[in-house]
Order: sequence, then C-alpha cells, then structure tokens
Amino acid sequence: MMSMTHNGEEAGMSAKPIVAATDGSDESLRAVDWAAREAVLHGAPLRIVSAAALLPRMIGGHAMSDYETVSDTIRQHRDEALAAAAQRATQAAPGLLIDADRLDGAPAEAVTEAGSGALMLVVGSRGNGAFAAMILGSVSRYAATHAACPVVVVREETGAAHRQVGVGVGDLENSASLTFAFEEAALRKASLIALHSWHLPDSDISRAGSIFTEPERYVAETETAKRLEQLLDNWRTKYPDVPVSQDVVHGHPGRALAGLSARADLVVLGRRAAHHGPASVLHAVLNHAHGPVVTVPSAPEG
Repeated sequence: MMSMTHNGEEAGMSAKPIVAATDGSDESLRAVDWAAREAVLHGAPLRIVSAAALLPRMIGGHAMSDYETVSDTIRQHRDEALAAAAQRATQAAPGLLIDADRLDGAPAEAVTEAGSGALMLVVGSRGNGAFAAMILGSVSRYAATHAACPVVVVREETGAAHRQVGVGVGDLENSASLTFAFEEAALRKASLIALHSWHLPDSDISRAGSIFTEPERYVAETETAKRLEQLLDNWRTKYPDVPVSQDVVHGHPGRALAGLSARADLVVLGRRAAHHGPASVLHAVLNHAHGPVVTVPSAPEG
C-alpha cells in the first residue's frame, strides 16, 4: 500500500480517521465532499482510498504486454481518481489533514477492509443512467453490510441542511444505532426523529387468519409507542440539547425510512453481523434513499 499525504504530516493520523472511497465517478466525489465536511465536524483526519479493478490475466491470443498495458491504464485511472478526490476534499474543507491510499485486491473487499479501525467508511452510490441510478453499486452494498465500522452511503445529496437526523429503531433493545444518531445530531446541532415501523408479514397474516382490527391496531401502536418513548428517555438524559421526537407507523420499514431520508440530513440504521438476519429492510432503504444513509453494526455481544 502506498500513500500520498496532503495538508499535514502522517504523524497526525493517530486519531481514528474517516475513510472515503473513490473511483473517480461523480457519485464517489460527492461522497468525498460529504466525508470531508464530516471530518471537520468530528475533528478527525480524512483518508481517501481507491482500488484498481484489475482484470483476470489475459490468456490465449493476448500477449503479456497487452495485459500489462491494460493493468497500467487501470492503475493510472485509480491514481488520477485519488488525486482528483484529494483536491476536491481540500476545496471542501481547507486545512483538513488528508491521506490518500492506493488499495490492492478486489475493490469490494479492499474498500471494506480499509474501514477497519475507522470512525466511519463513506462510499458513493454507483449508477449510470436513470434506471441504473436506482441500483446500489456492488462495492457500496458489500461495504454497507460487511464493514466493521459504520458505513455511510451517499446519494442524491442536495447540500441543503434540514437540521434533522433520522434513526430507524427496529430492535427496541439495540442501542448501537441510537448512540451514533444522537452523536451526529449533537454535532450538527440538529433534532432527532426516531422511527419505528411495524407490519405483519404475509405469512403471519395467514396464520392469524385476518389482519388486525382497528382496536387491536390501536393497542399495538400505543404499546409500541410507549416502549419507544421509554427507550428514548434514557437518551434524552444523555443528550439534553438534542430535540427528540418519535413516530410509530404501520407499513414496510424500508418504505417508511426511505421517505424519512427525503427530509433528514442523515438516516441511521442498525445492522446485524453479516449473514445474520433478513437484510430486506436495509437494502430497500439503501436502494431508494434520497440522501445519505448510515448502517451501524450491532455492538459486540458478551
């Protein structure tokens, strides 16, 4: 791994950095902008990384010189993407300590590994064309579900500040995502809205024989709202300067949280360890969000 350091000495990189991945696309440059501003908020250094998506070795009728030429071109593109991103970050946050690293290996795994020990990993949402723009890129999706640190997927950022942080509370016992959300709200001097969405899967409706009646639905929502209120009371005590509100809705959580992303500066979601539990809600939000979304891994058990 080679590095290029800007606006400071590497000795200053002892604090946990915010890591931003770039591939030269507009989406990844927007992610670098976001990460640079976030680094200023946290008083953290920024580390920009880029991986070279090298092709498998050419065989058959291709000479080794052809392979080397293609590889050199891909590496050159990576280095140019890094340089452009570093310049972009410098413009977004003058004086910020910036470190740029070239990564080796498969891009998804290399970028995800780059988040080890980071405050957070920031990636862009890849897409070319109107339809493809709705599909989360493979690197972003892999990082958002596998990285050991919180991962921010930046898409359709407008730059307009809503001064609101949204957090999806699916598991009323898990606090990792709430910790992150309250910290972000406090740093941004923003309000926080906690959203809990509940719905019965079709299989449960079939077993029950029918959907909830209106009185049953009212009781369920009231009880859930009371539990959420009690949970948030603990956080109100820790963060008295953060205005807190809550919303309990009936419907698919992914749809509700994607809607919330249109009016929040950041939407925070908890996630379980890779390969544990359903990921449909997470993927729905990441694919249809209108702004930055962060996935926060659950706190280690034990």
